[in-house]
Amino acid sequence: MILQKQNINKTTITNKKQKTMTGSIAAIGAGLAVIGAGIGIGQIGGHAMDAIARQPEAQSKIQTTMIIAAALVEGVALFGVVVALLGNG
Repeated sequence: MILQKQNINKTTITNKKQKTMTGSIAAIGAGLAVIGAGIGIGQIGGHAMDAIARQPEAQSKIQTTMIIAAALVEGVALFGVVVALLGNG
């Protein structure tokens, strides 16, 4: 009887540790997705400014393309965050 209670307690503790570990990994994954999006949008903005400086007459086309690309990067980042948090189970 006493041995069975000890085994149940060890199993419960192990399950709690696994859930905590999964939550930590999900948070790391979400953080990496956000950092990647920040870097990507920064690159897009920086290169767009360089392109506008070289060809000011193409500003409207470059700006439109930049906004579309930034929206796509943001969408992928949001998808990554959602997948990471759903992996938390």
